[in-house]
Amino acid sequence: MSKHESAGPDHDVVISGASLAGCTAAILLARRGARVALLERRSRPGAYKALCTHSITANATPVLRELGLIPALEKAGAVRNEARWYTRWGWIEPRAAPGPELPYGYNVRRSTLDPLIRSRAAETLGVDVLLGHKVTGLIEEAGRTVGVRASTPEGEREIRARLVVGADGKDSAVAGFAGVPTRRHENARFGYLAHFRNLPLRDGISHAWFLVPDMAYAFPNDDGVTVVAVLPDKKRLPAFREDLEGSFLEFVRSLPDAPAIDAAERVTKITGTVDYPLHTRRASAPGLALIGDAALTGDPLWGVGCGWALESAQWLTEAVAPALTGADDLDRALAAYARRHRRRLGGHQYLAADFAKGRPFNPLERLMFSAAARDGAVARHMHMFASRLIGPPRFLHPAMVARAAVVNLRHRKA
Repeated sequence: MSKHESAGPDHDVVISGASLAGCTAAILLARRGARVALLERRSRPGAYKALCTHSITANATPVLRELGLIPALEKAGAVRNEARWYTRWGWIEPRAAPGPELPYGYNVRRSTLDPLIRSRAAETLGVDVLLGHKVTGLIEEAGRTVGVRASTPEGEREIRARLVVGADGKDSAVAGFAGVPTRRHENARFGYLAHFRNLPLRDGISHAWFLVPDMAYAFPNDDGVTVVAVLPDKKRLPAFREDLEGSFLEFVRSLPDAPAIDAAERVTKITGTVDYPLHTRRASAPGLALIGDAALTGDPLWGVGCGWALESAQWLTEAVAPALTGADDLDRALAAYARRHRRRLGGHQYLAADFAKGRPFNPLERLMFSAAARDGAVARHMHMFASRLIGPPRFLHPAMVARAAVVNLRHRKA
């Protein structure tokens, strides 16, 4: 899978993790002239992440466009991810409201997406994809990271680079070796998912159910497969575990306007996790950067991980490429990347971590969700926030909050 016979000791960047974030960073950095070693601990080119929402939010569509992946994704059957959301006030239906076409991302299984983007990285001039390479430590000199140690099929080796990038997931070994502190936010929900065929959804679009504290979603995906996930409150876990399959199916059957789960064919095991905390880490240190889940692991409830993996890789590239290929200061560029990462994602993570406590909607959330179920403009506004195209300050702009209040007041008077 490599464009070169060997990685050599003199790369500009070494990236640990050849999944979405790592491959995106490798492609974009190499296109800007950097020499990249892309390490992946798994040995199979077709390896993929199974536990995922299998959805890319619309905020990352520009990154997919820059990568040139959209034609290949659509050819592979990726589904544009329009959505409707159930609340106790009714369905929020952004696409039913008048207005121009809403921005969209894609639902696509990781078994399709991961090999596609990894092969694109392998085809990129300047990228060495090194499978079966597991980072076992960092090389540090004068207070900065200057490379990695890795176990390989041929034995231990050192790979030196001006920049080391951890794209190795929520339990990032790179972050651990570098001593980057992790802020952990407990999640009061557990989650299980499975893939089904012949499971039609109304209008063929994604569904999510806000049954606070319990949650669920169903996303149509490539190859006619629908991903169904349930995210109940942890108080239900002991009973749920007694009969996983029966509990999963009963939960789905009980959803308002439930999909016809009993008529569908389940094509995967029911898999999930009983403990998935949110992680937040500083995104850079001297000679080192973290992207994707290594920098910030969100609540799977919101399906933001894939989109933020792609975006954070793009932000890192834009910050550090001039320093890697020119005379700019690399540490200053890394600090700028960390600031941008914190500024763009910090507010989202704060709200997600608070909602992950399993609490009821707060008054402002009740206002916005109830108004969105009653008013098309508020529903479209909520779509922009759910797609991570706007942040909390714009979502809670006084003008939109005022509109929501008027909508609800008129509803009570009707």
